[in-house]
Amino acid sequence: MEKSIQVSSEVGTLRRLLIHSPDSGLGKVVPSKAQDWLFEDIIHLDTMRRKEYDFYVKTLLYFLDSEKIKGKLAEIDADHERNFFKPDSSDYFNSDKVIELQKLLAEILENDLTKMKLVAAACAIEKEWYTTHDELFNLPSVELAKTLISGTTPSGEMLFPPIPNFIFTRDIGITINDHILLNRPKKQARTREALLVQYIFYNHPIFAEVRQNLIEIPDNETLFLLPEEQVQDAQSTLEGGDVMMVAKNHLLIGISERTTIYAAKQVIKILFEKKIVEKITLVKIPNKRDYMHIDTVFTQVKRNMWVLLGSLAKPQIKAEDEALIKAGLLKSQKAEEVQIVQFRREQEHEPREIESLEELLTEISVYDLNCQPLDVKFIYSGNNEFPYGAREQWTDSCNLLAVKEGVVIGYDRNDKTLEAFKNAGFEAVKMEDLLQDFETGKKNPETITDTFIMLPSAELSRARGGSHCMSMPILRSEF
Repeated sequence: MEKSIQVSSEVGTLRRLLIHSPDSGLGKVVPSKAQDWLFEDIIHLDTMRRKEYDFYVKTLLYFLDSEKIKGKLAEIDADHERNFFKPDSSDYFNSDKVIELQKLLAEILENDLTKMKLVAAACAIEKEWYTTHDELFNLPSVELAKTLISGTTPSGEMLFPPIPNFIFTRDIGITINDHILLNRPKKQARTREALLVQYIFYNHPIFAEVRQNLIEIPDNETLFLLPEEQVQDAQSTLEGGDVMMVAKNHLLIGISERTTIYAAKQVIKILFEKKIVEKITLVKIPNKRDYMHIDTVFTQVKRNMWVLLGSLAKPQIKAEDEALIKAGLLKSQKAEEVQIVQFRREQEHEPREIESLEELLTEISVYDLNCQPLDVKFIYSGNNEFPYGAREQWTDSCNLLAVKEGVVIGYDRNDKTLEAFKNAGFEAVKMEDLLQDFETGKKNPETITDTFIMLPSAELSRARGGSHCMSMPILRSEF
């Protein structure tokens, strides 16, 4: 019998994933609080939901659960009042393969004990009074789920801050073979988000078979004793965008603006003790908002193909500059480089440094995924042309979701990156057009190959996260 929770690669055919459609909380982000809530801009909610994200969900359904969508596109598109994508609607698509977190939350809240504990925990985090606890506990589970996510009660009162980053379900955790690693967000804005997810994983029946395989990262128990200048690196914070399951035996962990070396070391210890993987590679990227997580710098397209930011692909220091740095005449650029260290579970293997991202990704393709060295290919953000590489990386040119090997979803706005994909033999197709081709039978999700599916992104790209961020795969087919 096929497992319901199993991910051993980034590009095996996607079978089940967790998503969260844009909720009303995103429409309540105000300029004065946007950065505190980890948003860079103010989005137009209806455009994001109806003209962008809904295409994303329809496409995922066609690839993962076509019976929920095939033959219904015209009906859905014609009726703008039909809430096909809202789990509290009678029209909801209700797939057990494209799974909405809000639906799972509402279902666990049907249990009064779970409901009581979660409401109490949320009120404690948000510093609310007992009367608020009482008010929330008396809400129906569907309404309570919406309130806990959006922060707004059914009467329209904005009780809590929104958690607009909930659409980025990649960050809530990562599936590592048949285990799930839960995140520890760095920013306070994501604390309630992590709490809701923790309750879902520990209480919903679909995770019953892996409940003993849930992994939580321990806190640094001595953190409160450290001087302020040492606290930053000693925190135990990790987000799923910094974790990639690239092969059954190999996990990547990014050290970034959001994930600390302390948390990474805890994960290495736990996974090696449990014998879940053989290799763990730490990839330290510059601590800058430009990058945030490693999946904003590179993602996988095929076993032998990767998309990445060229400026971080190889060491950038020239030989003459290296001599000047050693002599103390030039400031080291080390902070702007990628540093890579690989650990193996077998004690006889010493940790080894890897020179560059390109070397690491080539090794994964060759040694973990059985590709020939000469077949490994790289596609660069902005086609590696100045200034498009950096511009398009900022709008998530490197943040792609593979629905199957060689078929990826990415934003439509990154023209130079799309040009690079076309030069590599890919077809670039608008998501709306592809859906029509699926509906008419002109194309088939089962047989489509080497395709870049262009997701409309005028509003989604303002949120600083792409299709890879907006997904948490929990089941992929193995090669």
